Amino acid sequence: MSGPLLDVAAVGKRFGGFVALSDITLAVPRGERLGLIGPNGSGKSTLVNCICGTLRNDAGSVTFNGHRLDGLPAHRRTRLGLARSFQLPRPFHTMTLAENVQVPILYAARSRGHRGPGSGLRDGAEALLDMVGLGGKAHQRPADLTQIEMRKLELAKAMASDPQMLIADEVMAGLSHREVDEILAMLLKLNESGITFIMIEHIMRAVLAFSQRLVVLVAGRKIADGPPHEVIRDDDVVAAYLGR
Repeated sequence: MSGPLLDVAAVGKRFGGFVALSDITLAVPRGERLGLIGPNGSGKSTLVNCICGTLRNDAGSVTFNGHRLDGLPAHRRTRLGLARSFQLPRPFHTMTLAENVQVPILYAARSRGHRGPGSGLRDGAEALLDMVGLGGKAHQRPADLTQIEMRKLELAKAMASDPQMLIADEVMAGLSHREVDEILAMLLKLNESGITFIMIEHIMRAVLAFSQRLVVLVAGRKIADGPPHEVIRDDDVVAAYLGR
């Protein structure tokens, strides 16, 4: 299918009298690694929530892979191939890691006629856990994991829905320098396999290493969109981050 995988057209969102997003327009081609940055309160999470269906935009439209998403609930957007990972992992604590990953395989990937990696739920879950380096812990529970292992489980769960696009929401927050590099390598490998990415991240080193393009939001408006090395030198972007 021609055209961008994701097309956000003049999206706006209000909370009462507060304008959270104003006239946001954004197109993401297939295979791109897009970095979405901005100071706290800039509207990044609100925009992602409008894209993923957690919130409904008040103005504009969101189109994914040719499908208008406006009004669709979040789970139906996931079944179309739009997935996200969360800054705060949300595992099912009473389930094993393998069972955690089996849930999205069952309810998302198979709804589109895919069986996921391997033959059956168990094989698919184990393949995804192997992919993120958790294959030896498939029968453990989330309480046994370190912080980086929790992030890896979150990525495995997101990938279990067989997405075309993954929105990675601060998957590296709080990790060490080495752990950040480990997650970056994992995300780049997923991108090489064909996954389109939007990354929200405050670790600028990681954003610049990963992104092919940067979009900057400030106070609910898009103020920059372009190659990373140009965007970070933009006067408005510098002023937004440094308060000048």
